[in-house]
Amino acid sequence: MNNLFNSSDIPVQPVDGEHSPSPHSSVPPNWNYEATVAEIETIINRIEMGELELAEVFGQFAIAVERLRQCEAFLNRQQQQVDLLVETLLDESDLL
Repeated sequence: MNNLFNSSDIPVQPVDGEHSPSPHSSVPPNWNYEATVAEIETIINRIEMGELELAEVFGQFAIAVERLRQCEAFLNRQQQQVDLLVETLLDESDLL
């Protein structure tokens, strides 16, 4: 299987068990949720199929964790926007 994602081109933040992304975490320019989920799935599949050396497993796992954090931060921001829109609609309906 070809490696679709070159891990050397992807910056990885340190992984700690207690970290949760803030709603304002930045994502790389041109970041795409669907592409990121596909990247995570590819990493998981490669790990599960045993295609990687042990040292590479740890590196790829760290990348997957960072990508999951990006997805969570993105979803949190989107949820905040939805909440704000709903609140605005409710406020406007009170005026009618």
